[in-house]
Amino acid sequence: MAENKNISPEEMEEEILENEEINDTAEEETVEEAEEAVAEEPETEKEKGSFFKKKEKKDKKDEKIEELTDRVRRQMAEFDNFRKRTEKEKTQMFETGAKSIVEKILPVVDNFERGLAAVTEEEKGTPFVEGMEKIYKQMMTVLEEAGVKPIVVINKVDKPSARCEKVVDEVLDLFIELGASDEQIDFKVVYASAINGTSSLDPDLSTQKPGFNPLLDLIISEIPAPSGSAEEPLQFQPALLDYNEYVGRIGVGRIHNGMIKVGQMVTCCRLDGTTKQFRVQKLFGFLGMKKIEVESAEAGDIVAVAGLADISVGETLCDTTHVLPLPPLRIDEPTLQMTFGTNTSPFAGRDQDTKFLTARQLEDRLQKELQKDISLRVLPNDAESWIVCGRGELHLSILIENLRREGYELQVSKPKVIIKEIDGVKMEPFEELEIECPEESVGSVIEQLGSRGAIMENMTNFNNQTRLTYTIPSRGLIGFTTDFMTLTKGYGIINHSFKEYRPYENINIGERKLGVLVSIDEGKTTAYALGSAEERGVMFVTPGVEVYEGMIVGEHSRENDLAVNVTKGKNLTNVRAAGSDHTVVLKRPRPITLEYALDYINEDELVEVTPHNLRLRKKTLNTEQRKKEDARRQK
Repeated sequence: MAENKNISPEEMEEEILENEEINDTAEEETVEEAEEAVAEEPETEKEKGSFFKKKEKKDKKDEKIEELTDRVRRQMAEFDNFRKRTEKEKTQMFETGAKSIVEKILPVVDNFERGLAAVTEEEKGTPFVEGMEKIYKQMMTVLEEAGVKPIVVINKVDKPSARCEKVVDEVLDLFIELGASDEQIDFKVVYASAINGTSSLDPDLSTQKPGFNPLLDLIISEIPAPSGSAEEPLQFQPALLDYNEYVGRIGVGRIHNGMIKVGQMVTCCRLDGTTKQFRVQKLFGFLGMKKIEVESAEAGDIVAVAGLADISVGETLCDTTHVLPLPPLRIDEPTLQMTFGTNTSPFAGRDQDTKFLTARQLEDRLQKELQKDISLRVLPNDAESWIVCGRGELHLSILIENLRREGYELQVSKPKVIIKEIDGVKMEPFEELEIECPEESVGSVIEQLGSRGAIMENMTNFNNQTRLTYTIPSRGLIGFTTDFMTLTKGYGIINHSFKEYRPYENINIGERKLGVLVSIDEGKTTAYALGSAEERGVMFVTPGVEVYEGMIVGEHSRENDLAVNVTKGKNLTNVRAAGSDHTVVLKRPRPITLEYALDYINEDELVEVTPHNLRLRKKTLNTEQRKKEDARRQK
């Protein structure tokens, strides 16, 4: 302090001028120098405070200069942080896009490999095949650079005819022939039995152990971990939905970046571009298939988030201060619809495991399903029925099966495609159909598809198998799967996916050509009556089964429907005893599954679904009234 008192006015003035020069040059410093100046500022101010402890108040001009200089420094530092953050976000977006592209390319690579494997010895060396091989090699090189490595899984090692080592050699030869790199040729192999649920890294059957830990361990060690950092702002995208009566709709997905905590305020970036803030009420992690409540989670974790009543698949949850949505996930619109209604048959409520029967109970259940199935649509039809729209026959049949297992009774109509009007033109959905079947059944399959409006795009032969590619109306696929498995004796493989909407063609596609046998009375079926009825077609029921008027009991051998009495017994007299005639030998009835029933019925028929029974019936049960309706339609 004594030293400060001995400073001359000239020295003090010189010190002040030096400080002013420093402030003037600070405006021209780089971003890095500005950050250092901000970090050193408290220490400098401390020194100045001790140096000028007894000095009078500074000039207003000097204070203004210091204020402006500090503002410039802070703005330049903030700009630098913004630049660094933006560059990192761009890198992450690029990585996310690259991952999405790779996932879409992998099925194309599989098709390339199938096509090249089908090349015959005569075709090898042709310019076309060589060109395809070069394209494949180039594609594999690109994937290799992206860090994609193959893992070979050999299934069915438990079969006596298994030849594991031979299969590995054939895969290796295929990779070499296709020009795979050294890293790709050095692939890892897992030997498994899917039916037994066992796997091993050794071809010896005795080394098989329950579970698929060897495959999971290889995935962890060979496949790069997903990108993401817990230090970055939050980015969470739901890929699935769940529903809880207490917390409502729940979004399930992976945290791409950042952390999320219970009670945290987050911003939901909607698919339409809008945003909405909400507080995280509940957070669940997963232990196997079981959800466990947690307080926080970070990047890489798969969690379930509750708090937003209308959260949807494909949206992004972000920090409120850093709103950066991920590329949205789009869900295809429904292409198929069915009518769900309360069970109106005479046997309604008879099933001992029936718990829910009323229209209110069925409607509540469908509304709950909407909370966790974003691809589903439910529209009111009348007081007792609803139009349920889904992405395919399988989608809706799974919903029906879940309802019957939960104790619901209902009746459903034949699936129909959803017709749209686009630019004044009536349009219907078309799908891309791929089929593999034995050569001996190709003719029957082609004939069947031709009657369903399918257009053949390609046909190839390999190893006594034929691969067919078609473009087919979605309504042409209704009921085709059952016929296809019959035509191919169960050896066929079928895959289809939505392609586009095309102008509607007013032709009958997918309708059943044969009529049905319909019961005209209520009671239990008898062997005597069934023996007489099966001369007219194929039966669906066995003796001792309860039937009602209007219930479908078999398939007619002709195109028209036929009313039959399957409940009558033999007339007994004093001369004729019940066992005096020959014993009735019945054919095995056709089994009815849910998928078969939905495919089989026509527009004037329904499927009655209960926890333990599936019945086919006419919409109009009374025989006489049904005849009158048929007569009016024929006029």
